[in-house]
Amino acid sequence: MNTEEFFVDVKNLRVTFTGGKKPVEAVNGVDLQVRRGEVVALIGESGSGKSVTLRSLLRLYPEARSRIEGQMKVGGTDVLGLSAKALSQYRGKVASMIFQEPLLALDPVYSVGAQIMEAIRRHEPVSQAEAHQRALQLFERVRIPSPERRLQAYPHEMSGGMRQRAMIALALACRPQLLLADEPTTALDATVQIQILLLLRELQRELGLSVVFVTHDIGAAVEVADRIAVMYAGRIVEEGPAATLLRAPRHPYTLALLRSRAHGAMAKGTRLETISGSPPDLTALPPGCAFADRCRMAEDACRQTRPEITWLEAGHSVRCLRVADTIAPAEPETLP
Repeated sequence: MNTEEFFVDVKNLRVTFTGGKKPVEAVNGVDLQVRRGEVVALIGESGSGKSVTLRSLLRLYPEARSRIEGQMKVGGTDVLGLSAKALSQYRGKVASMIFQEPLLALDPVYSVGAQIMEAIRRHEPVSQAEAHQRALQLFERVRIPSPERRLQAYPHEMSGGMRQRAMIALALACRPQLLLADEPTTALDATVQIQILLLLRELQRELGLSVVFVTHDIGAAVEVADRIAVMYAGRIVEEGPAATLLRAPRHPYTLALLRSRAHGAMAKGTRLETISGSPPDLTALPPGCAFADRCRMAEDACRQTRPEITWLEAGHSVRCLRVADTIAPAEPETLP
């Protein structure tokens, strides 16, 4: 496959946190590619390395307590090779992030409008009046009611849904080409969640953005993603078109995730299936498949041999030694 077609090209990404008693291998050999205008969702349990992968694309972790290895290219630019000055230009202008909790990401002592205008003026030579007009247009685009008045509001004066819309406006302020969304709907109620997801998809199509969307909610991934990558213990264990992974998952972990979620066809009183056990200790990863101790299909070989990538068809890959035995698709009633 021609790597030049990818706007984001990550190869063998390894992120290790070194500040504790033992090194924590949070991301362990991730390959991730995103085409221009494509939405890729990273899904998995908490601690699987999704957010770490996302934040590494902006190099947000301090070098004194972390180590990033591998290759990260965005728009042909080597992100790991950027100087401090070039990195400052890259953040916001080329790639920007929607953080999980905007109340913590936004500065509480400045109005939301002031923060958006500061970001615009930091990257573009525009006047205060022009920056104000751009901020107003952004608020209108993300459908914040009474946008002129809301520009003067402080983060704590806005509801959760409004803060998330303001966070999206801030992320889009400098017209980035890559949008990194770190579980942007987690703290919102169901009605607001779907509004934000639909807004993100609409803006992505309108602006032609490449998007990496992190979530633990398969339903949210379905709403926005063209492709889905399933992460477990710092590795991508299955990746493919969203429709393919939902209807024919081939990794036992992907299938377990699908079967452990509620769906409309469930009879009242039916117990959800659960994934027994806990994720492995990232300071001492096992030599074989990290999911083996929780997998119903695991054999002795699974605990000793780390599975390599198996390509099932164009765009659909899986890391599993028992892939030949995982042909059965998910039951129709488990699908979103």
